[in-house]
Amino acid sequence: MNKILRNRTAILVFLLPALAIYSFTVFIPILWSLFYSFYSWDGISGMSFNGVQNYVKMLTRDDTFWDAFYNNIIYVLIIVSMQVFLGLLVALMVTKIGKGRNLLKTLYFTPAIITSVGISQLFQNIYSYEPIGLVNFILTKLGLEFWAKAWLSDLNIVLTAVSVPEGWRFIGLYMIILYSALISIPKEIMEAAEMDGATGWRLFGSITFPLIKPVFIVTLVMATTGALKGFDIPFLLTNGGPMHRSELLSTYMYKTAFSSLDYGYGSAIAVFIVIESLLAVFLIRKLIRVDDQNGGY
Repeated sequence: MNKILRNRTAILVFLLPALAIYSFTVFIPILWSLFYSFYSWDGISGMSFNGVQNYVKMLTRDDTFWDAFYNNIIYVLIIVSMQVFLGLLVALMVTKIGKGRNLLKTLYFTPAIITSVGISQLFQNIYSYEPIGLVNFILTKLGLEFWAKAWLSDLNIVLTAVSVPEGWRFIGLYMIILYSALISIPKEIMEAAEMDGATGWRLFGSITFPLIKPVFIVTLVMATTGALKGFDIPFLLTNGGPMHRSELLSTYMYKTAFSSLDYGYGSAIAVFIVIESLLAVFLIRKLIRVDDQNGGY
């Protein structure tokens, strides 16, 4: 077995199927999008080369693009906060539970396997104003009926409203990942730290978090990149409305390419999303590296 693991040819043979699938489903489509982004094309007639005009338009003349970009930042912050940080909190709570732990993990994980259409329909009913949905019903029963509103039509709250379902959906997934990291910590280390007087936040900050930090970084990257390309639930709930207040780069790219039939400009937006995701991963790793050098957790 060790000889096989040291054999580069054997490693390459095992990697080839995954690399082939990745190339055909990810890498080659990205290259095609990059190619199309330098053309003006409606998907039917001939393609017309226009150089970097799609990028110039995107960066200097398209206000909707920048609205979608700023919306994406808020969308990412909400989703990452819910999925990673709430996921970590729930994982810590689950480690303290004895009886019923498996049931609780299953209940938290269940939303991750529900279809996007099902979740969108569920939250449409939850947010509904007429007939009254769950949120407005609870507010009314608590005597806070003046807070009741059409959550998916309110310009000030709609972006948060479409972010919450996606954040809630995968809290259980990241909880399971972080829970697995937490229970993999050797009990001897935790017991030794507790004998030395480390408890509560000090125990978590000095022992627990540094040991699960590599897994935490992976979940942070996964949640961030997933949020940057989020599409289905916001599109199904509001289609980017009202007045583009819940428009994301992914929904705007889809409508530009497939509704407006401007494949060249839509491809330019798609390339921007890829670059944005790569930059986000780079910044996360850079910040973590700087924190390590400064002696942070």
